[in-house]
Amino acid sequence: MRFMMLMIPLGYETAPPDVQLDPERVKAMMKYNEALKEAGVLIALDGLHPPSMGARVSFATGTPMVTDGPFTEAKEVLGGYWMIDVRSREEAIAWAKKCPASANEVIEIRQIQEMSDFSEDVQQAAKGFEELQKGSAHKAG
Repeated sequence: MRFMMLMIPLGYETAPPDVQLDPERVKAMMKYNEALKEAGVLIALDGLHPPSMGARVSFATGTPMVTDGPFTEAKEVLGGYWMIDVRSREEAIAWAKKCPASANEVIEIRQIQEMSDFSEDVQQAAKGFEELQKGSAHKAG
């Protein structure tokens, strides 16, 4: 079972573009990341720049509209994620509980949808999706 562990650092929604990380916290997080890798459960992980560097594309009017960050209505934003492959939701929760997160951080755990979760007609409509996934290897920028 694949799960996303989504890091939500409270207050990150107003972080400046040049937000500075604490090297000691980064070291602690790297130790955790290494433990995920050594356990053979880590698929992917990345951190995200703050919303002040982002953009949103909304479709409410039927025409794409771009809004540059920061986003005043945001209450919680993602700071990064891990994708893990574990046996159960409980195991994903156990890994999240081991994270050296600070008091202002929350980890949301969400199971990845597998094609087998859907009805046959939905699987047919999404024919080719798994090939797209295989062709979407992470490319470093």
